[in-house]
Amino acid sequence: MSTVPLLVDADWLDARRSDESIRIYDVSISHGKNEVGEPFTTSGRDSYEAEHIPGAAHADVFGDLADTDSPYAFTSLDHDTFAARAGALGIGPATHVVLYDQGGNLWATRLWWNLRLEGFDRVSVLDGGLGAWKAAGKETEKGGGNSYPATIFTGERRPELLATKESILAGIGNPDGVLVNSLEPQTFRGEVDTYGYGRPGRIPDSVNVFFGDLVAEDGRVGGLDLVRPLFAEAGALDEGKSVVTYCGGGIAATFLAFQLARLGRDDVAVYDGSMNEWVSDESLPLEVG
Repeated sequence: MSTVPLLVDADWLDARRSDESIRIYDVSISHGKNEVGEPFTTSGRDSYEAEHIPGAAHADVFGDLADTDSPYAFTSLDHDTFAARAGALGIGPATHVVLYDQGGNLWATRLWWNLRLEGFDRVSVLDGGLGAWKAAGKETEKGGGNSYPATIFTGERRPELLATKESILAGIGNPDGVLVNSLEPQTFRGEVDTYGYGRPGRIPDSVNVFFGDLVAEDGRVGGLDLVRPLFAEAGALDEGKSVVTYCGGGIAATFLAFQLARLGRDDVAVYDGSMNEWVSDESLPLEVG
């Protein structure tokens, strides 16, 4: 595991922006509903070009760094394709990557996890993203011309950090594993059909740690004193037990994995397909209540 800090603040980053080994990436995603109420998701490049940390480049976790041929958004690429695209962005063995987004930290932790999955550990997340940067009185810039010199991404995939529907199904009922659902309690209990298909609920044997409870009131990453008891109650800190996190599309689950890494659990797997994939397969079981 790398010795670079998992979480950095605005002052830390501002003091090191001139360091040639630092690579800052805005990984914001734009999503919501259009004028007729249909959901949409885009790369977030527009919001990056409107305002970003000076010198930061944009990393497209929706398009360039995801398998767009998959029926599920944000699906991880194969290792070789990811390595080629990460290298083109300037991510290599001599670099220290700092990620931030313009939302609630989740897009930044998604790429943090994806980099770790492919064997790269020199990566930090900016606490609170662009909002915290601006709240600290730091300057921003606009435009879209920033980039870093291409390099060779090195690293080997850690398959143990990636859970699949097959591994999840095989693990149901395993007393040595903890499956953590990161969605809001109403969705966890099956009171709302968040992901369609007429199949509300959760994967059997799941416990619930809502990602929103792991965020501080000011939008920064929740402190360890806040999050430790939540994970302890869920059994996710028990020695000898494997931990897998999941959500709707493999995004919020990475925020739980990030917080668990801060607590010393850097071995947490993420179910990439999460509920989008699970509920679409009617052969797979669900629990409610």
